[in-house]
Amino acid sequence: MVAVLEAARRVARVFDSYMEGFAVCPSCGTYVTVEPLNGLAISGAYEDDAILQARRQFESFMRANRVPRARREQVRYSYGWRQEAAADDALIDSNSRAFDLIVLGRPGRAPQNPRTPPLEAALFGSGRPVLVVPPCLPKTFARNVLVAWNGSAEQARTNAFAIPLLRLADKVTVLTLEDGAAPRPSGEEVARHLRRNSIKAKALTVKVGARTIGEAILDQAASLGCDLLVKSAYTKSRLREKIFGGATRHILANATLPVLMAH
Repeated sequence: MVAVLEAARRVARVFDSYMEGFAVCPSCGTYVTVEPLNGLAISGAYEDDAILQARRQFESFMRANRVPRARREQVRYSYGWRQEAAADDALIDSNSRAFDLIVLGRPGRAPQNPRTPPLEAALFGSGRPVLVVPPCLPKTFARNVLVAWNGSAEQARTNAFAIPLLRLADKVTVLTLEDGAAPRPSGEEVARHLRRNSIKAKALTVKVGARTIGEAILDQAASLGCDLLVKSAYTKSRLREKIFGGATRHILANATLPVLMAH
């Protein structure tokens, strides 16, 4: 969680932005089936404790980093806490539509990792980009960026969301993978569009070889020393990716750098 908060703070510091935290605490009924005849009642106290713990961690981090608490209608670098907790993952989308960016941790199977449903709710329901943060942040952020261009509408939308960050970068590489038919528009055309938007972009094409697409993207990000990946999410259906695998699933499971995603 510390890496997630620090990533949000870095973005907010650059853009002089307001940050808001809120707790997502799915109800017991989402996961537990109770036999109505046995009279078993499940206390909601654990939910209250989780919400309180989340708020304490969020506010302690902000105080430690000298982020001011927002005053009424304050729009400068500051933070606030939403009093109401989301009792369902799906409510993340409606709570996020009045903001420019959602920042979440990279999901994983380990007990300390974030869950996947909040991320999918944000990607598919909010209409906003999501910054997916690994457990450890690189020393720099959004100075050396890799854009994984595949020609899809989802990736074009993700590129558009990323433009404010890309304008601040020292280097932006538009990566196209040779794995079949060349995407249209080409990587060079996309890089030219970014340069017209005052972004230092160049195109690069590499062969996939024996790797998967997700592996090839992360390998290239590592070899270039990138500190941000711009990658669309689920250009295939979620069900197909769960059954057969896909670039989104591989990147979400293995990325060691922040990933800006949108669907």
